[in-house]
Amino acid sequence: RLADALGETLAAGQQAILFLNRRGFETLVVCEACGLEARCTECSVALTHHARRGILLCHTCGHVERMEAACPACGGARLGVGVGTEQVEDAVRALLPEARVARLDRDAVTSAGETAAVLARFARRELDVLVGTQMVTKGHDFPGVTLVGVVLADTALALPDFRAAERTFQLLTQVAGRAGRGTEPGKVLVQTFAPEAPAVAAVVGHDFAAFAEYELAIRRAYFYPPFCRLLSVRIDGPKPKEVLDAARGVARALVPVLRASNRTLRMLGP
Repeated sequence: RLADALGETLAAGQQAILFLNRRGFETLVVCEACGLEARCTECSVALTHHARRGILLCHTCGHVERMEAACPACGGARLGVGVGTEQVEDAVRALLPEARVARLDRDAVTSAGETAAVLARFARRELDVLVGTQMVTKGHDFPGVTLVGVVLADTALALPDFRAAERTFQLLTQVAGRAGRGTEPGKVLVQTFAPEAPAVAAVVGHDFAAFAEYELAIRRAYFYPPFCRLLSVRIDGPKPKEVLDAARGVARALVPVLRASNRTLRMLGP
C-alpha cells in the first residue's frame, strides 16, 4: 500500500515524507554459521551497518569498525538484518528510479547548515521524497507534502524504556502532522506489526485522552513516573569487574539510608 501510494503521490506532482527512527542500513550484523553478533567492544550494544561507508558504527559511543564479510570468530558469512534509513532510501530509489530522493539523518547531514539546505531544497520542491529519522518530524510546514509513511512504527515501541509508548505516540503524532498542510488533503500510512497497540491506535484516531488514560493506568500499576520519581546511578569504567564491584559498593551503602527513610523507596540493581 505504501509503495502504491508513493507512486500515486509522485504521479500527481506531490511530495512524500518517509519516517523511520533508525539510522544506517542494517541495525544488526550476525554470523550465519556461529550466530556471533557484531557488538561494540566499548559498550556492548549492537553495531549498526552503514553500507555506503562500509563500516559498523556504535550509535552510543561512536566506535567504528570496518564491515568485514567474514565472521572474525569462525570465518562464516555475515548477515545483516533490520532496517535503517539508508536502506529505505535505496529501496525508494529502486522502486521509483525517476524520483528525486534525499535522506535527513545525522549521517547524511552533520551541521545545522546542511540540514537547512536539504529542507530548503524540499521546500522549493526540488525533491520528491524525504527519508529520515525524527529530524523530519519537527514542525516543518511543506504544503506539497500529501503523503507521510511511517516505516515500522514498532522500532520505537519496542525500546527498553518505560516511556517507549509515550514517545512513539508523540513521534507518530508529530510526523502525521506533516501531511496535508496545503490545499490538498493528506494521507498517513503507518506500517506496524501491532496496529492494536494503544500508542498506534490512538494516533490513528487522534485520541490523546484515550492514550493518556491507558498509559497512566500502566504507569500506576508498575509504579513508574508520574506516580514516583526515579534516580539513576550510573557508574562507568574501562574494567567491567571493577565497575560492578563499585556499583555493588554503592548499593550496599544505600541500604541503611533506604531503611532509615520514612518514605517508600525501592532499589533495583546493579
